[in-house]
Amino acid sequence: MLTEQQLVQACIKQDRKAQYGLYERFAGKLYAVALRYIKDRDEAQDVLQEAFIRIFNKLDTFRFDAPLEAWLKRVVINTALRALKTKRNFEDLGVLDFDVKGDYLSYNEGINNLEKEQMETLLDSLPSGCKTIFMLYAIEGFKHQEIAYMLNINEGTSKSQYARAKSLLALKLDSKNVKTGS
Repeated sequence: MLTEQQLVQACIKQDRKAQYGLYERFAGKLYAVALRYIKDRDEAQDVLQEAFIRIFNKLDTFRFDAPLEAWLKRVVINTALRALKTKRNFEDLGVLDFDVKGDYLSYNEGINNLEKEQMETLLDSLPSGCKTIFMLYAIEGFKHQEIAYMLNINEGTSKSQYARAKSLLALKLDSKNVKTGS
């Protein structure tokens, strides 16, 4: 089995077996990432295919200063975000008429008590803009500055949408009587 570095080098040289090997090694995980952003399975598959085209076209720019999987994941996320922008799902990211009321710091503990399907259902119930920002920040680990750059919004909008997502999740957890710890 080739190391990641050998696999990347072979892919850069247009070795079809290596390209297939890279696809096989990472497609499952990357498809799961695409599905977090694009709920329609066929559209998520399209995003994955488009991401792999970009990956193979830009693989020569990868310098192994980060894990390969992280770089691949970022390409998939960026491709998914482009697909979402095309659908105009970010129109609601402008001026917010939402006021954060109350202290919802315990929502993290409530989320930790949920099963995967329950968590996905909760996230799916969020408005698309704040859901995407919540996932980018809380799940993928991007900073608000990076999110703002990726989505072409200002950093304050990213922060307020994240706060909105947290508040909405906390309210939903509270309404479901999910235990949030002591």
